[in-house]
Amino acid sequence: MSFPLLTATAALPAIGAIATAAVPAARRTVAKWLALLFSLATLVLAGIALARFEPGGARYQLTESHAWIKDFGVRYELGVDGIGLALMALTALLIPFIILAGWHDADPLENQSRRWRPTQGFFALILMVEAMVILSFEATDVFLFYILFEAMLIPMYFLIGGFGDRATSSRSAAAAANGSDENAAAQRSYAAVKFLLYNLVGGLIMLAAVIGLYVVAGTFSLSEIAEARANGSLSMATSTERWLFLGFFFAFAVKAPLWPLHTWLPNAMGEATSPVAVLITAVVDKVGTFAMLRFCLQLFPEASKWATPVIVVLALISIVYGALLAVGQRDIKRLIAYASISHFGFIVLGIFAMTSQGQSGATLYMVNHGISTAALMLVAGFLISRRGSRLIADYGGVQKVAPVLAGTFLVGGLATLSLPGLAPFVSEFLVLVGAFSAYPAAGIIATTGIVLAALYVLVLYQRTMTGPVKAEVQGMADLKVRELVVVLPLIGLLLFLGVYPKPLTQIVNPAVQHTMSDVQKKDPQPEVEAAK
Repeated sequence: MSFPLLTATAALPAIGAIATAAVPAARRTVAKWLALLFSLATLVLAGIALARFEPGGARYQLTESHAWIKDFGVRYELGVDGIGLALMALTALLIPFIILAGWHDADPLENQSRRWRPTQGFFALILMVEAMVILSFEATDVFLFYILFEAMLIPMYFLIGGFGDRATSSRSAAAAANGSDENAAAQRSYAAVKFLLYNLVGGLIMLAAVIGLYVVAGTFSLSEIAEARANGSLSMATSTERWLFLGFFFAFAVKAPLWPLHTWLPNAMGEATSPVAVLITAVVDKVGTFAMLRFCLQLFPEASKWATPVIVVLALISIVYGALLAVGQRDIKRLIAYASISHFGFIVLGIFAMTSQGQSGATLYMVNHGISTAALMLVAGFLISRRGSRLIADYGGVQKVAPVLAGTFLVGGLATLSLPGLAPFVSEFLVLVGAFSAYPAAGIIATTGIVLAALYVLVLYQRTMTGPVKAEVQGMADLKVRELVVVLPLIGLLLFLGVYPKPLTQIVNPAVQHTMSDVQKKDPQPEVEAAK
């Protein structure tokens, strides 16, 4: 029997979570290093999976299949295509940086033993989320995926509500600093509950659709359903397929998040610590857009085409609406959250443009957005931790006292607005090419998101980093070694993938072609006038 590489890649962080949580209370530093080592070991296994993957080989590779709940036809089935593998690698890559960036986020507050922050629990929860997200990218059994899709909400709820940001937005900095601000705890609780309720509602609707799929298909296995469709033994009534599609898509649109189901994200990212905010938008939310490709398009191809016009409109609203609200934000972290809503609109637009360029661009966008948002949000977190405030107006002249911090913040911001030469430009360009070729009007409207992105990023940099040095900023320390170790590799990746995206595209493109075949779509051919 071959080594179960996919299981090991998901099991290792789960084992690390248990080991980290078991570290004695007084050995906080041991818990941190243990969590970091397990995350690095997971990254090594993800690298081995990348090396063993053959882009021109079978659709799903490194497969594993074992009986789980025989009476209901549920199997423990794993396998990755290029899309799942790329996102699995992204998750394994980001978690070590998230752990390093949050090295002190769960340390006990000074002079407050009654509100001691359990360091072990914080890092254990991060590793548990990593395990569930990786396994969700690997699952090829619909029921197994659903269990993971819902289970990851539990550790995320505690990370948002139990380990909220210590910085201030509109509340008193002094009150937040001494930990006596009960309103801060209420805001964190509200954000965590809102996150949980939104996603639980989506999950419950999806559960009904999962059960309906089993009634129709008699199995939860993607491979068996695909085989049954191919040989004609499985056919769904048009109305049945559409209702099942809507059940799946609704849950994924909440997770993504897509307008108008997006309102939980700014609250969650604003109240969570910056590393947890990265975990939300760069890792967990990618499960929603990934599932649109793997499940919506593959299981319900006709319904996906039927719903495309409406979904394209929703994606365009997300792009423009998210960017407009980002322009008007006073809170740094909420600005990045609304920018992410706009970016997820681009991803959904690329998926449902139903072109190879659009879907390749959407997959690259998921990866590149994860890296660029991680870079920007983590540097923003380092900035906020020094000043103790999330308000843009509380900053000014930072580049004069902390030039390295300002420089890395600028690169992260430029990546967010998809500057040519940085990785997000490639993915955004492909999405727009795909959208223009299928829906020219949609492509034109989507370009307004690029203009607005330049506005909110450059205005944010101008107001925080340039101008006179504010008294509260005077003496601000520049980035330390640990913080540089977090940021510089991310910036290096943005530069590398910006000029040489081939390592990603050669993995992703074959999987995209399979998806295009599922929905029986071909790229529109350009109209060329015949030579006279």
